[in-house]
Amino acid sequence: MSDLKFTVTGKSTSATQFIGEARQFKLIVDEPEALNGTDEDANPVEYILAGFAGCVNVVGHLVAKELGFKIDKLNIEVSGYINPNKFLGASNNERAGFKSIELNLVPETEASIEILVKWLEIVEARCPVRDNLSNKTPIKISVEKEYNLK
Repeated sequence: MSDLKFTVTGKSTSATQFIGEARQFKLIVDEPEALNGTDEDANPVEYILAGFAGCVNVVGHLVAKELGFKIDKLNIEVSGYINPNKFLGASNNERAGFKSIELNLVPETEASIEILVKWLEIVEARCPVRDNLSNKTPIKISVEKEYNLK
């Protein structure tokens, strides 16, 4: 299969809110009131955590099927730790991103713990979001000036 391209487009609707579209879906990204947002939806880092959990869910069920067992229910909890000082411009001593991320899986299944250990190894290796969070990905950011011609 050749490369797949995923795209989100949208616009800033305030200093803390972005409304985007991914395929036919509307995404609202906002900050909590404590960070001067309107708390209308999840913030950017919560979307990263949700994306990680969602990706592990998809890959987890796919790998379970390949290994010949069924997951009846899968609870996922993911959390990350960020010091906001760099983001807020208060310090350059911290990194802006997550210091660490923890993801815990609790599958309801008849599979043995030995099979689940193997399952987890494969899920970790094949999850695209985990790969992006664990490894450097080339990123190009550009800016264009929009001119109002009268």
